[in-house]
Formats: sequence, structure tokens, C-alpha cells
Amino acid sequence: MRKKICFVVAVPGTANAFLVDHIHELSKEYDVYIAGNIKSKSEVEKLEIKDFFQFDIQRSISPINDIKAVWKLYRYFKRMKFDAVHSVTPKAGMTTAIAAKMVGIRHRTHIFTGQVWATRTGIMRWLLKSIDKVTVSLNNHILVDGESQRQYIIKNGVVSDEKSQVLGAGSISGVNTDRFQPSLETRKQVRKELGFSEDQVIFTFMGRANKEKGIYELFDAYNNIASTHPEAFLLFFGSDEGGCLKSLSNYSNINDGVNFKFYGRTPTPGIHLQASDVFVMPSYREGFGSSVIEASCLGIPVICSDAYGMMDAMIDDETGLRCKVADVTTLQNAMETMLNDAKMRERMGKNGRQRVLENFKGSDITAEWVKFYHRLFND
Repeated sequence: MRKKICFVVAVPGTANAFLVDHIHELSKEYDVYIAGNIKSKSEVEKLEIKDFFQFDIQRSISPINDIKAVWKLYRYFKRMKFDAVHSVTPKAGMTTAIAAKMVGIRHRTHIFTGQVWATRTGIMRWLLKSIDKVTVSLNNHILVDGESQRQYIIKNGVVSDEKSQVLGAGSISGVNTDRFQPSLETRKQVRKELGFSEDQVIFTFMGRANKEKGIYELFDAYNNIASTHPEAFLLFFGSDEGGCLKSLSNYSNINDGVNFKFYGRTPTPGIHLQASDVFVMPSYREGFGSSVIEASCLGIPVICSDAYGMMDAMIDDETGLRCKVADVTTLQNAMETMLNDAKMRERMGKNGRQRVLENFKGSDITAEWVKFYHRLFND
């Protein structure tokens, strides 16, 4: 009989963003299911699964709702008799670990893709870290999507060296090199669509815009640069999760539609990112930095903070430049250096793409996931 695996996520977007190719390959040998806050089949139609299971799960701490989620998962796991469960994201990790341990599922795996407690202090840091520790203690397989992140959580006493591992060179899913294929023609078309001239230097951010992504430091740095560099432009892709755009009126040199554009979410980042000259991610915390290696795969140089997770996504002075977390001065210096040196941008972009092709091809990371399950089921 085919082994049965259940992936558990808080929201279907996590699976659609990171698990599609893994599930595609795993489903050739195993029956794969998914559980999460999934309202309809259409939300997971890209996934090659046998079925999905809906249960309410909230990102915030909510004891009553969390207990209900564990109970519902427990009954589902007991009915389905899975051979393995695999959780992604912190809340899904905790509820899955408790329910799967209660049922006695043999293979219980969680993958860490970042730590929400990394920038917290006091009781909230202790509480959130404790949740991760519970997840680790109840699972028997712990994956981490980057070595620098793994060392960070080992140092913080969340997991041991012996119990944790990174698959391949890291990242949860790598980069689909077919979708992120640089093209001069595509670059010209997208820049024309967005109204950019060839002599403009486009700095791009892509992700959830909030304080912890370093957005306000980015605004400060760019505001200073824009005062003397009319050729500079700041482009945003993603969602304004933290309401950051409301603060734009505080920056005299950032003018929406003139040297700034908020595009919103794009379903084709492999196309729209090609308008960029420099990708900027000044995040306070990051598990790995998937958008960073996507930009690198397109031959775009990057500027990243020195948050622990970023250490694996780029190489300072080779594929991009590094600034300090929450530091406007070092971010501004890196942006000005990139702005004034086209040859550096070209060199770092080429280096970045080569590094992704050698270490982070999506097909290679998927192959590592398949090998991981082969080892589990042949143990």
C-alpha cells in the first residue's frame, strides 16, 4: 500500500507558494493530503493531493481556538491513519505536533522557515520561543530552511544539533529556474509597461510591507538619495500589511507616480522583477530570504540586512551588498554604491544567478525532499 503523508499549513497560500513542486513529485509515490484553513478546493487546485481537510487555525495566540484546532486535527489524524505528517509555519507546527503525538503517528516533521520571536522581548519572546520548543519536543524530525537559521535556533536552545538538519543548500523550495529566467526583451517590455526609461535605476522591494521588513529604514534611505539622484526610482511589489504607505507624506523627496510606485501583488514575479536594477530587502528577521534568491536568479544584484537568515541567501560583495539591521546609514551607503556603479551591478547580478543555479534550483531542492521521505519510510 502507498504511504500517506499529510502536510499542515495555516493558510493555503503557504502551500501554493512553497510546496507545489514537492507535492507533485511526492504524489508519484505517496498519497498526499493537505490540512489547513482551506475554505474550498479552488484554493488548493494547484496541488496534486488526494484530498484536503479544513480546520480553523489563527496566527495569533488564542488558547480556546488553539485547543479546538488540536482536537479537530486529532480526530482527522486518527481517522486517516497517516504514516507521516509535516507542518509548516509556527502555529501549524504546534497544533500538528500535539495532535500527531496524541494519535501516535510515527513520522512527525516540522520545518522552520523563520522565528517570530527573534525581534520580540520579554514575556512575549519567552512565550513564542516556548511554542517552538514544544513543537520540537513533540516532533521526531526537524528541518530548517537555512544553516545560519539552524545555528541561530541551536544557540537559542530551541533545537539540538543532532535533531535538526538542512536539506541541500537550504531554502524551503529553491527557485523555479524556468519561471525566473532573465530576458533582455522581457526587461524592456516590463519597464515600458511601468513607464520607466532606460537611464533610471530601479530599486525594488517585494514582500509584505511592515516595520519588521525594514520598510521605514528603506523610506528614510531612499528619501535621502532621491534628493540628489533624480534617476533613482523605488518600486514596491506585495501587500502593505503594516499600512506603511500612509507614512509616505512624511518624506518630502518621495513622490508617488514620480519616483515611487506601489504595484501591489504580482502573480508573475519572474516577469515583473525584471524591471529592477537592484533588489532591496532590509528585513529585521528572515528565515532564509526566498525573494532574494529569486531576484538573484534573474541576474539582479541584492542589498540585504545582516539578519541571520539572510546569510545563506546572498554573499556580501559577491552577489550583493549587506547593510546592518535597522540602520539607515549603511542601507543608504549600499544603495548609493549600487546606484553609482553599473559595472558592479552587472557583476554581482551574474554572480548571483550562477550561485542560484549551482545551489538553489527548485528541482534540486525538491529532489532533496523526496530523498528525505525515502529515508523516513525505509528506516
